[in-house]
Amino acid sequence: MDVKVYTVNGAVAGSSSSIPDWLIKKRAAKKRVSKEHVQGSIELIQGFEFPEASNKIKTTRDGHHAIATGTYKPQTRVWDLDDLNLKFERHSDAENVDFIILSDDWTKIMHLQNDRTIELHTQGGFHYRTRIPRFGRSLAYHFPSCTALFSASGNEIYRLNLEQGRFLNPLVLQDDNIQGVNCIDINPAHNLLAFGIDGNGTVQFWDLRSRSSVGVLRVPTSRLLRPTARSTMPGVDDTDALSIGITAISSRSDGLSYAVGTSTGHTLLYDIRSTRPFALKDQGYGLPIRNLAWIEGSRLAGDGMVLSADKKVVKIWDRNSPSSNFVSITPANDLNHIHHVPGSGLFLTANEGIQMATYYVPALGPAPRWASFLENITEEMEDSTTRSAYEDFKFVERSELKTLGLDHLIGTPALKPYMHGYFLSLHLYDTARVIANPFAYAEHREKLVKARMEKLAETRIRAKKGGAGTGVGGEEVKVNKALAERIERGAEKERKKEERKKKRGTKGGDGEEEAMDVDVDVEVDADEADQTQPDKPTLLNDPRFKDLFLNPEFAVDETTREYALLHPSASGSGSKQKVRGKTAVEEEEEESEKASSDGMGESESEGEGEEEGDSDDSSDAGELNKFDPRARPGQKNERAQQAYTRTRQNNRRSNANPSNVNFVPLVPHTETSTSARKMGDKTATFGQRRNAPAPARGSAHTRGKEGGFEMSWVPSSNKDPSRDRGSRKDARKGVEVFGAGMERGDGERTAVLSESERTGRSQRRKGMRSGSKNVFRHLG
Repeated sequence: MDVKVYTVNGAVAGSSSSIPDWLIKKRAAKKRVSKEHVQGSIELIQGFEFPEASNKIKTTRDGHHAIATGTYKPQTRVWDLDDLNLKFERHSDAENVDFIILSDDWTKIMHLQNDRTIELHTQGGFHYRTRIPRFGRSLAYHFPSCTALFSASGNEIYRLNLEQGRFLNPLVLQDDNIQGVNCIDINPAHNLLAFGIDGNGTVQFWDLRSRSSVGVLRVPTSRLLRPTARSTMPGVDDTDALSIGITAISSRSDGLSYAVGTSTGHTLLYDIRSTRPFALKDQGYGLPIRNLAWIEGSRLAGDGMVLSADKKVVKIWDRNSPSSNFVSITPANDLNHIHHVPGSGLFLTANEGIQMATYYVPALGPAPRWASFLENITEEMEDSTTRSAYEDFKFVERSELKTLGLDHLIGTPALKPYMHGYFLSLHLYDTARVIANPFAYAEHREKLVKARMEKLAETRIRAKKGGAGTGVGGEEVKVNKALAERIERGAEKERKKEERKKKRGTKGGDGEEEAMDVDVDVEVDADEADQTQPDKPTLLNDPRFKDLFLNPEFAVDETTREYALLHPSASGSGSKQKVRGKTAVEEEEEESEKASSDGMGESESEGEGEEEGDSDDSSDAGELNKFDPRARPGQKNERAQQAYTRTRQNNRRSNANPSNVNFVPLVPHTETSTSARKMGDKTATFGQRRNAPAPARGSAHTRGKEGGFEMSWVPSSNKDPSRDRGSRKDARKGVEVFGAGMERGDGERTAVLSESERTGRSQRRKGMRSGSKNVFRHLG
């Protein structure tokens, strides 16, 4: 059964710390308390502590006060449980051994000091002091006879009658090997006295009415002694090793059951009608039992629960099944005394630490009346921190163990195997790591400084940079900045277009002339634009595509073949490699290739091809148009490559044979202009061709190789009335116009230039080189 134990004062149960309590207290004053002493803990009673350690603690019978003794300086403190704080404290000359509360409240207290002094305290303070012959060990009070009983290091029990104010004859215990009396118990049912003897392991029962022993109970010494308790050294008397002392006795309210604790860490349950124990419990540590108590009326376990405690552990178990524990509590400090608040599940402890611990076990009973709120806050305390069993250990794998040079410890107690590694002492791990890497501290410090600087850099206020690609939802663009810039440019263009439309619409409404759609930037206040119209959804402001600009996994690689296929223009023009400049010859060749691919000089190229016996089909021309060796160096097209090679060979042959080159005749302009106009010579200069009459629209003139002249035209299907001879306003007198631009008759001629003649020659002349330096070099 899972029984929960809540620590409501002091250190958490089951925890331990190598830091002394005085240092913890000093750090607490400077607000530097460790996590395990602060997180998940509460303080039920304020100031529930002593400067160094506490000895005994008890509560008054009325349940309103708690009284404890401690050191240093020797003192007694009283807490008001209704107010949950310290009521007062009193100092004494000697350290307290034991005390009893004579009244129902805190006003009358009797103390047994370690200097054989007995002090009586009242509400006003110290009242009376007396002494006993031997050093006392225990104290009890017999209410019917108003007699205080003191056990000491001898075989005598001293009696002090408080009604008469004098000592009575002591009770002398008759038995062998009595080293002292450790404890006294008075049964609440029939007031039978029980004395725990130190030395022979017996319990003697006395009745004050006859002032004599009524029985002796002997514990099974041979059963309780451990084999290691005997001394094996020669010349050493081991009779003391065979002795067992009774260190604690507790009687049940039924008057028949007794719990006896021994110096060997065993608890025996007896029925006084039998000399044999009906239950035996071993604490497991071999330490003397400090406290025994019967817990009646527990919530889950019922009656008959027994509490046994030594300085290491507190165990609560059922008297009918002592082999199993109902609950086990391990205090953070060595235990001196534990007190169970009657009728509740609360336990108060005195220990060797500054803080006195308080534990609440809901399964054993409700919270006391003065701490009823504990039942409401226990659910919040379930997340309180507890020290793990391996908190001071470091888990390391075998590979890391080899790196640290500690693999030779495998199989030794220094390593605790766990799963696929080992638990290693944290101190040993830190030492080995420093030896293996002496610069570990410097590297760790550098990482801390870097992390701190990055954290400070994030807190700085930065001005928002303008321009494209500055942010995605308030965050800086990390990847695909070119895409972000294109999106922002497109969005800005759309915004300006909407502004121009809005401006034109406003002007048209006022009756003005419609404004021309001119691409002019219109400055508009950004804040005003944001207020008038919300931003249109784009990839930048859509949170679904946020990772496209922030996550490096979504970066677009523009060097891949897939990107080149999807973006052919970008792949050719966006090359980041530095391109070598072209020479003059390469530029001329490139121009000639472009001219041949565009179909310029079709008649000349066809004639030359027939003479040489080469035939260029349309498929080669098409492949040649697609082939660009400089823009796409990795392209593989055999047919295009062959066509490109033939063109280069023809150009080289023409360059190598200067006789095939036609030069522009160096004659005056007036002499050649007439012949150029009449003959339509293609070797005419730009000025000659500009002054030549324009051919009729829709006609084409082609001169054959043998001098023949061919003319063709396409008649217009729509008759233009303005072209009629009779209706033309600009018709010249005495000139008759007919056909496609032909005239008859004399008259004043006005030169009318066509579009091609006005703008100049748009095609390269074929079969001649008019200004290449290479040609002149060949001629020379």
